[in-house]
Amino acid sequence: MYILIPLCLFIACLFIAIERQEKYVPAVVLKGTASLCFVILGFLASKKGEGSGLIIAGLILGAIADVLLNLRYVFKEKGKLAFLAGILVFLSGHIAYLAAVFPDCAHKLITVIAAVILTALLMKWLFTMITAEKAFKIFGIVYIGAIVLLSCTAFANLIIEPSTFRLIFFAGALLFLVSDIILIINTFGSVQRFTLRVANLILYYIGQIMIALSLMYL
Repeated sequence: MYILIPLCLFIACLFIAIERQEKYVPAVVLKGTASLCFVILGFLASKKGEGSGLIIAGLILGAIADVLLNLRYVFKEKGKLAFLAGILVFLSGHIAYLAAVFPDCAHKLITVIAAVILTALLMKWLFTMITAEKAFKIFGIVYIGAIVLLSCTAFANLIIEPSTFRLIFFAGALLFLVSDIILIINTFGSVQRFTLRVANLILYYIGQIMIALSLMYL
C-alpha cells in the first residue's frame, strides 16, 4: 500500500514536467494517474469506520476535478467552463469531507462563526492580489468558505478530542487549503509563476495523501 505514496508523488512530478513542455494531453493522463494513486490508497487504508465512505467519495471527486481542471488547457475554447466544472467538483469533494467530520464537532456554531470570519479576512486579502470576473469571485468565496470551514472543523475536533485520525486529517485539510490559495493567486494574479504551480500541486497531492492515510485510524 505504501508504495502508492512515492508513486503518486513521482507521477505528479512527471506531470508537472510534461505540462511545463505544454504537452497537455499526456499531462492530463499523468495527472489523472497520480490522483488515482491517492484514491486507491484511500480504499486500501480504509478500515470502514464511520464516515470513511464520505472521505473516499471526497478523494474520488478530487481525482475527477484534477482531470477537469487540466482539460482547460486541452480544450482552450472551453477553458473557463472546464475550470468552473473542476472547481464545482472539488467543492463537492470538500462537502463530502465536511459531512464526514462536521457531525463530530462539539462546538458547531463557534466553528462556523470562526470559519466565516477567517473566510472574510482571507478573501479580503486575496482580492487585493487577484483580478477576476464577478462570477469567479462569488464562486471563489463559496469555495474557499467550504474548505476553511473544513479546516476549522478538523482543527476543532482535534483540539477537543485528539486522535491520530484527526491529526492526519487536519494536516491534509490544511495543506489542501494552502494549495487552493496558491492556485487562486497563480491563476488570477497578474503574473503566473511556475514555482507557484509546483508548490500548489505538491502541497495538494501531499494533502490528499494524508487525508487518504487518515482512514487507517478512523
